[in-house]
Amino acid sequence: MPVPDLIKEGERQMMICNACRYCEGYCAVFPAMEQRRMFTKADLVYLANLCFDCRDCYYACQYAPPHEFGVNIPKLMAELRTETYREYSWPAILSGLLKRNGIAVSLITGGATLLIFILVLLFMGADVLTATHLGEGSFYRVVPYIAMTIPPILIALYGLVVFTIGASRFWRETGAGISDVINFAALWRATRDAFGLAYMKGGGAGCNYPNETFSHSRRLFHHMVFFGFLLDLAATSVAAFYDHFLGWQAPYPVLSWPVVLGTVGGIGLLIGPVGMLYLKWKSDRDPADRNMVTMDVAFLVLLFLTSLTGMLLLIFRDTSAMGMLLVIHLGMVAGFFLTAPYGKFAHVVYRYAALVRYSIEQQRN
Repeated sequence: MPVPDLIKEGERQMMICNACRYCEGYCAVFPAMEQRRMFTKADLVYLANLCFDCRDCYYACQYAPPHEFGVNIPKLMAELRTETYREYSWPAILSGLLKRNGIAVSLITGGATLLIFILVLLFMGADVLTATHLGEGSFYRVVPYIAMTIPPILIALYGLVVFTIGASRFWRETGAGISDVINFAALWRATRDAFGLAYMKGGGAGCNYPNETFSHSRRLFHHMVFFGFLLDLAATSVAAFYDHFLGWQAPYPVLSWPVVLGTVGGIGLLIGPVGMLYLKWKSDRDPADRNMVTMDVAFLVLLFLTSLTGMLLLIFRDTSAMGMLLVIHLGMVAGFFLTAPYGKFAHVVYRYAALVRYSIEQQRN
Protein backbone atom coordinates (compact mmCIF):
# COMPACT_ATOMS: atom_id res chain seq x y z
CA MET A 1 0.00 0.00 0.00
CA PRO A 2 1.42 3.46 -0.87
CA VAL A 3 2.52 5.42 2.19
CA PRO A 4 -0.15 8.18 1.92
CA ASP A 5 -2.86 5.53 1.67
CA LEU A 6 -1.34 3.64 4.59
CA ILE A 7 -1.39 6.79 6.74
CA LYS A 8 -4.99 7.47 5.78
CA GLU A 9 -5.97 3.88 6.60
CA GLY A 10 -4.09 4.11 9.89
CA GLU A 11 -6.00 7.23 10.88
CA ARG A 12 -9.30 5.54 9.99
CA GLN A 13 -8.62 2.48 12.11
CA MET A 14 -7.29 4.49 15.05
CA MET A 15 -10.41 6.66 15.05
CA ILE A 16 -12.54 3.52 15.33
CA CYS A 17 -10.35 2.13 18.13
CA ASN A 18 -10.42 5.45 19.97
CA ALA A 19 -14.20 5.41 19.93
CA CYS A 20 -14.37 1.80 21.14
CA ARG A 21 -11.48 1.47 23.64
CA TYR A 22 -12.28 -2.16 24.39
CA CYS A 23 -8.57 -3.10 24.16
CA GLU A 24 -7.11 -0.35 26.34
CA GLY A 25 -5.72 -2.80 28.93
CA TYR A 26 -3.78 -4.98 26.49
CA CYS A 27 -0.64 -2.93 25.82
CA ALA A 28 0.87 0.56 25.66
CA VAL A 29 -0.57 1.33 22.21
CA PHE A 30 -4.11 1.99 23.38
CA PRO A 31 -3.40 4.26 26.39
CA ALA A 32 -1.07 6.25 24.08
CA MET A 33 -3.79 6.33 21.42
CA GLU A 34 -6.29 7.72 23.92
CA GLN A 35 -4.09 10.80 24.38
CA ARG A 36 -4.88 11.78 20.78
CA ARG A 37 -7.97 12.81 18.87
CA MET A 38 -6.36 13.16 15.45
CA PHE A 39 -3.61 10.92 14.09
CA THR A 40 -0.77 12.36 12.05
CA LYS A 41 1.93 10.31 10.37
CA ALA A 42 4.21 10.99 13.35
CA ASP A 43 1.56 9.69 15.76
CA LEU A 44 1.03 6.51 13.74
CA VAL A 45 4.78 5.82 13.46
CA TYR A 46 5.10 6.23 17.23
CA LEU A 47 2.14 3.94 17.97
CA ALA A 48 3.34 1.34 15.46
CA ASN A 49 6.68 1.02 17.20
CA LEU A 50 4.97 0.64 20.56
CA CYS A 51 3.20 -2.45 19.22
CA PHE A 52 4.74 -5.82 20.17
CA ASP A 53 2.45 -7.77 17.83
CA CYS A 54 0.80 -9.70 20.66
CA ARG A 55 -2.41 -9.80 18.55
CA ASP A 56 -4.74 -9.81 21.54
CA CYS A 57 -6.56 -6.79 20.11
CA TYR A 58 -7.11 -8.52 16.77
CA TYR A 59 -8.87 -11.55 18.23
CA ALA A 60 -10.84 -9.44 20.73
CA CYS A 61 -12.02 -6.89 18.17
CA GLN A 62 -15.66 -6.99 17.10
CA TYR A 63 -14.74 -4.90 14.06
CA ALA A 64 -11.96 -7.15 12.74
CA PRO A 65 -12.38 -8.77 9.31
CA PRO A 66 -14.77 -9.94 7.97
CA HIS A 67 -16.61 -6.98 9.57
CA GLU A 68 -17.08 -4.14 7.11
CA PHE A 69 -14.91 -1.82 9.26
CA GLY A 70 -11.96 -4.17 8.64
CA VAL A 71 -9.98 -3.16 11.75
CA ASN A 72 -6.70 -5.09 11.75
CA ILE A 73 -4.33 -3.29 14.10
CA PRO A 74 -1.45 -5.83 14.15
CA LYS A 75 -1.17 -5.83 10.35
CA LEU A 76 -1.49 -2.05 10.17
CA MET A 77 1.22 -1.57 12.78
CA ALA A 78 3.53 -4.06 11.06
CA GLU A 79 3.15 -2.24 7.75
CA LEU A 80 3.88 1.09 9.44
CA ARG A 81 6.97 -0.34 11.17
CA THR A 82 8.28 -1.59 7.83
CA GLU A 83 7.94 1.93 6.45
CA THR A 84 9.63 3.33 9.56
CA TYR A 85 12.69 1.14 9.00
CA ARG A 86 12.89 2.21 5.36
CA GLU A 87 12.31 5.92 5.88
CA TYR A 88 14.70 6.41 8.78
CA SER A 89 17.41 4.13 7.38
CA TRP A 90 20.75 5.64 6.35
CA PRO A 91 22.04 5.98 3.71
CA ALA A 92 18.76 6.07 1.78
CA ILE A 93 20.21 4.08 -1.12
CA LEU A 94 20.56 1.03 1.16
CA SER A 95 16.98 1.16 2.39
CA GLY A 96 16.12 -1.12 -0.54
CA LEU A 97 17.70 -3.96 1.45
CA LEU A 98 14.56 -3.92 3.57
CA LYS A 99 12.29 -4.71 0.63
CA ARG A 100 13.72 -8.13 -0.25
CA ASN A 101 15.32 -8.73 3.08
CA GLY A 102 15.59 -12.51 2.86
CA ILE A 103 17.51 -12.35 -0.42
CA ALA A 104 19.66 -9.44 0.81
CA VAL A 105 20.62 -11.21 4.04
CA SER A 106 21.44 -14.45 2.18
CA LEU A 107 23.60 -12.74 -0.44
CA ILE A 108 25.47 -10.50 2.01
CA THR A 109 26.14 -13.32 4.47
CA GLY A 110 27.17 -15.72 1.72
CA GLY A 111 29.38 -13.04 0.16
CA ALA A 112 31.04 -12.23 3.49
CA THR A 113 31.77 -15.91 4.15
CA LEU A 114 33.18 -16.41 0.65
CA LEU A 115 35.34 -13.29 0.96
CA ILE A 116 36.84 -14.44 4.27
CA PHE A 117 37.50 -17.89 2.77
CA ILE A 118 39.28 -16.39 -0.26
CA LEU A 119 41.37 -14.02 1.87
CA VAL A 120 42.48 -16.89 4.13
CA LEU A 121 43.49 -18.92 1.07
CA LEU A 122 45.40 -15.97 -0.43
CA PHE A 123 47.24 -14.77 2.65
CA MET A 124 47.40 -17.79 4.98
CA GLY A 125 47.33 -20.74 2.57
CA ALA A 126 45.01 -23.71 2.20
CA ASP A 127 46.89 -25.76 4.78
CA VAL A 128 45.67 -23.67 7.73
CA LEU A 129 42.08 -24.66 6.95
CA THR A 130 42.71 -28.37 7.40
CA ALA A 131 45.51 -28.44 9.98
CA THR A 132 44.94 -29.06 13.68
CA HIS A 133 45.79 -25.95 15.71
CA LEU A 134 46.20 -26.34 19.46
CA GLY A 135 46.94 -24.00 22.32
CA GLU A 136 46.68 -20.29 22.96
CA GLY A 137 46.30 -18.13 19.87
CA SER A 138 45.30 -21.04 17.63
CA PHE A 139 42.45 -19.05 16.04
CA TYR A 140 44.92 -16.38 14.93
CA ARG A 141 46.87 -18.97 12.94
CA VAL A 142 43.86 -19.20 10.65
CA VAL A 143 42.68 -15.59 10.72
CA PRO A 144 45.30 -13.07 11.92
CA TYR A 145 44.60 -10.98 14.99
CA ILE A 146 44.30 -7.70 13.10
CA ALA A 147 41.81 -9.24 10.64
CA MET A 148 39.83 -10.68 13.55
CA THR A 149 39.52 -7.33 15.31
CA ILE A 150 39.69 -4.29 13.01
CA PRO A 151 36.91 -5.23 10.48
CA PRO A 152 34.40 -6.22 13.22
CA ILE A 153 35.05 -2.93 15.04
CA LEU A 154 34.50 -0.96 11.83
CA ILE A 155 31.30 -2.90 11.03
CA ALA A 156 30.00 -2.36 14.57
CA LEU A 157 30.78 1.37 14.44
CA TYR A 158 29.02 1.66 11.09
CA GLY A 159 25.94 -0.06 12.48
CA LEU A 160 26.01 2.23 15.52
CA VAL A 161 26.10 5.28 13.24
CA VAL A 162 23.17 4.00 11.17
CA PHE A 163 21.09 3.27 14.26
CA THR A 164 21.96 6.61 15.87
CA ILE A 165 20.86 8.51 12.76
CA GLY A 166 17.66 6.45 12.54
CA ALA A 167 16.86 6.93 16.22
CA SER A 168 17.45 10.68 16.04
CA ARG A 169 15.17 10.94 12.98
CA PHE A 170 12.48 8.94 14.73
CA TRP A 171 12.84 11.00 17.91
CA ARG A 172 12.71 14.34 16.12
CA GLU A 173 9.96 13.54 13.63
CA THR A 174 7.63 12.00 16.22
CA GLY A 175 7.71 15.24 18.19
CA ALA A 176 10.04 14.46 21.08
CA GLY A 177 12.55 17.02 22.29
CA ILE A 178 16.29 16.76 22.88
CA SER A 179 15.83 17.44 26.59
CA ASP A 180 13.61 14.36 26.87
CA VAL A 181 16.61 12.12 26.17
CA ILE A 182 17.98 12.82 29.66
CA ASN A 183 14.77 11.92 31.45
CA PHE A 184 16.27 9.18 33.63
CA ALA A 185 12.98 8.07 35.16
CA ALA A 186 11.53 7.51 31.68
CA LEU A 187 14.68 5.72 30.55
CA TRP A 188 14.52 3.43 33.56
CA ARG A 189 10.85 2.56 33.02
CA ALA A 190 11.40 1.95 29.30
CA THR A 191 14.42 -0.24 30.05
CA ARG A 192 12.48 -2.23 32.62
CA ASP A 193 9.58 -2.75 30.22
CA ALA A 194 11.94 -3.71 27.39
CA PHE A 195 13.95 -6.23 29.42
CA GLY A 196 10.78 -7.70 30.92
CA LEU A 197 8.98 -7.78 27.56
CA ALA A 198 6.07 -6.31 29.50
CA TYR A 199 3.81 -5.85 26.49
CA MET A 200 4.10 -9.41 25.30
CA LYS A 201 1.89 -10.29 28.23
CA GLY A 202 -1.14 -8.85 26.46
CA GLY A 203 -3.75 -8.32 29.13
CA GLY A 204 -1.78 -10.60 31.44
CA ALA A 205 -2.60 -14.04 30.03
CA GLY A 206 -0.03 -13.76 27.25
CA CYS A 207 -0.11 -13.23 23.50
CA ASN A 208 -2.73 -14.58 21.12
CA TYR A 209 0.11 -16.15 19.20
CA PRO A 210 0.32 -18.26 17.09
CA ASN A 211 -3.50 -18.33 17.21
CA GLU A 212 -6.38 -17.00 19.28
CA THR A 213 -5.36 -19.10 22.32
CA PHE A 214 -3.55 -17.15 25.05
CA SER A 215 0.04 -18.27 25.52
CA HIS A 216 3.33 -17.09 27.01
CA SER A 217 5.38 -19.22 24.60
CA ARG A 218 6.32 -16.33 22.30
CA ARG A 219 7.49 -14.27 25.28
CA LEU A 220 9.56 -17.20 26.56
CA PHE A 221 11.31 -17.79 23.24
CA HIS A 222 11.83 -14.05 22.80
CA HIS A 223 13.51 -13.94 26.21
CA MET A 224 15.85 -16.73 25.12
CA VAL A 225 16.82 -14.77 22.02
CA PHE A 226 17.15 -11.48 23.88
CA PHE A 227 19.20 -12.69 26.84
CA GLY A 228 21.10 -15.20 24.71
CA PHE A 229 22.29 -12.33 22.54
CA LEU A 230 23.25 -10.26 25.60
CA LEU A 231 25.17 -13.17 27.11
CA ASP A 232 27.08 -13.74 23.87
CA LEU A 233 27.85 -10.03 23.74
CA ALA A 234 29.09 -10.24 27.34
CA ALA A 235 31.25 -13.26 26.43
CA THR A 236 32.85 -11.34 23.57
CA SER A 237 33.45 -8.33 25.82
CA VAL A 238 35.10 -10.45 28.54
CA ALA A 239 37.24 -12.20 25.91
CA ALA A 240 38.33 -8.80 24.57
CA PHE A 241 39.30 -7.76 28.11
CA TYR A 242 41.27 -10.96 28.60
CA ASP A 243 43.09 -10.45 25.30
CA HIS A 244 43.79 -6.72 25.35
CA PHE A 245 44.38 -6.11 29.06
CA LEU A 246 45.54 -9.46 30.47
CA GLY A 247 47.31 -10.82 27.40
CA TRP A 248 45.33 -14.10 27.44
CA GLN A 249 44.57 -15.20 23.90
CA ALA A 250 41.67 -17.38 22.77
CA PRO A 251 40.64 -20.16 22.80
CA TYR A 252 39.91 -20.16 26.50
CA PRO A 253 39.32 -23.09 28.89
CA VAL A 254 35.86 -24.63 28.98
CA LEU A 255 35.12 -23.25 32.45
CA SER A 256 36.38 -19.73 31.73
CA TRP A 257 33.94 -16.82 31.77
CA PRO A 258 33.97 -16.21 28.00
CA VAL A 259 33.19 -19.86 27.25
CA VAL A 260 30.55 -20.26 29.98
CA LEU A 261 28.74 -17.05 29.04
CA GLY A 262 29.03 -17.84 25.33
CA THR A 263 27.75 -21.39 25.79
CA VAL A 264 24.71 -20.40 27.83
CA GLY A 265 23.96 -17.57 25.43
CA GLY A 266 24.53 -19.86 22.44
CA ILE A 267 22.04 -22.41 23.75
CA GLY A 268 19.48 -19.62 24.15
CA LEU A 269 20.16 -18.54 20.57
CA LEU A 270 19.57 -22.09 19.35
CA ILE A 271 16.33 -22.76 21.21
CA GLY A 272 14.86 -19.24 20.98
CA PRO A 273 15.01 -18.77 17.18
CA VAL A 274 13.76 -22.30 16.51
CA GLY A 275 10.83 -21.77 18.86
CA MET A 276 9.97 -18.40 17.33
CA LEU A 277 10.25 -19.77 13.80
CA TYR A 278 7.93 -22.62 14.73
CA LEU A 279 5.37 -20.20 16.19
CA LYS A 280 5.66 -17.99 13.12
CA TRP A 281 5.11 -20.98 10.83
CA LYS A 282 1.97 -21.92 12.79
CA SER A 283 0.71 -18.35 13.13
CA ASP A 284 -2.32 -16.77 11.52
CA ARG A 285 -1.30 -14.80 8.40
CA ASP A 286 -4.31 -12.46 8.40
CA PRO A 287 -2.90 -10.07 11.05
CA ALA A 288 0.62 -10.25 9.55
CA ASP A 289 2.51 -8.16 7.00
CA ARG A 290 4.39 -10.24 4.43
CA ASN A 291 7.45 -7.96 4.36
CA MET A 292 7.75 -8.02 8.13
CA VAL A 293 7.40 -11.81 8.20
CA THR A 294 10.27 -12.07 5.68
CA MET A 295 12.44 -9.83 7.86
CA ASP A 296 11.57 -11.89 10.95
CA VAL A 297 12.47 -15.17 9.30
CA ALA A 298 15.74 -13.87 7.81
CA PHE A 299 16.79 -12.45 11.17
CA LEU A 300 15.95 -15.59 13.14
CA VAL A 301 17.57 -17.99 10.67
CA LEU A 302 20.79 -15.97 10.57
CA LEU A 303 20.83 -15.68 14.37
CA PHE A 304 20.39 -19.46 14.64
CA LEU A 305 23.16 -20.19 12.11
CA THR A 306 25.52 -17.76 13.85
CA SER A 307 24.96 -19.53 17.16
CA LEU A 308 25.12 -23.02 15.62
CA THR A 309 28.45 -22.39 13.90
CA GLY A 310 29.80 -20.85 17.11
CA MET A 311 28.80 -23.89 19.16
CA LEU A 312 30.30 -26.25 16.56
CA LEU A 313 33.51 -24.21 16.63
CA LEU A 314 33.65 -24.62 20.42
CA ILE A 315 33.10 -28.39 20.19
CA PHE A 316 35.59 -29.02 17.37
CA ARG A 317 38.17 -26.31 18.10
CA ASP A 318 40.91 -28.86 18.83
CA THR A 319 40.36 -30.79 15.58
CA SER A 320 41.23 -30.29 11.93
CA ALA A 321 37.69 -28.96 11.35
CA MET A 322 38.45 -25.79 13.33
CA GLY A 323 39.80 -23.76 10.39
CA MET A 324 36.77 -24.15 8.17
CA LEU A 325 34.36 -23.74 11.08
CA LEU A 326 36.09 -20.52 12.11
CA VAL A 327 35.78 -19.08 8.60
CA ILE A 328 32.10 -20.03 8.38
CA HIS A 329 31.33 -18.66 11.83
CA LEU A 330 33.09 -15.37 11.11
CA GLY A 331 31.12 -15.14 7.86
CA MET A 332 27.85 -15.60 9.77
CA VAL A 333 28.85 -12.99 12.34
CA ALA A 334 29.88 -10.54 9.61
CA GLY A 335 26.61 -11.13 7.75
CA PHE A 336 24.59 -10.58 10.91
CA PHE A 337 26.19 -7.25 11.80
CA LEU A 338 26.35 -5.99 8.22
CA THR A 339 22.64 -6.58 7.73
CA ALA A 340 21.50 -5.65 11.27
CA PRO A 341 20.77 -1.98 10.41
CA TYR A 342 18.70 -3.06 7.41
CA GLY A 343 16.56 -5.82 8.88
CA LYS A 344 14.47 -6.84 11.87
CA PHE A 345 17.21 -5.95 14.37
CA ALA A 346 16.19 -2.31 13.79
CA HIS A 347 13.13 -2.93 15.95
CA VAL A 348 15.37 -2.89 19.02
CA VAL A 349 16.19 0.78 18.41
CA TYR A 350 12.78 2.09 17.37
CA ARG A 351 10.77 0.09 19.88
CA TYR A 352 12.95 1.23 22.76
CA ALA A 353 12.69 4.86 21.59
CA ALA A 354 8.90 4.48 21.46
CA LEU A 355 8.88 3.02 24.99
CA VAL A 356 10.87 6.01 26.25
CA ARG A 357 8.37 8.37 24.61
CA TYR A 358 5.49 6.45 26.16
CA SER A 359 7.10 6.66 29.60
CA ILE A 360 7.47 10.43 29.21
CA GLU A 361 3.82 10.76 28.20
CA GLN A 362 2.73 8.73 31.20
CA GLN A 363 4.74 10.97 33.50
CA ARG A 364 3.09 14.08 32.10
CA ASN A 365 -0.38 12.63 32.45
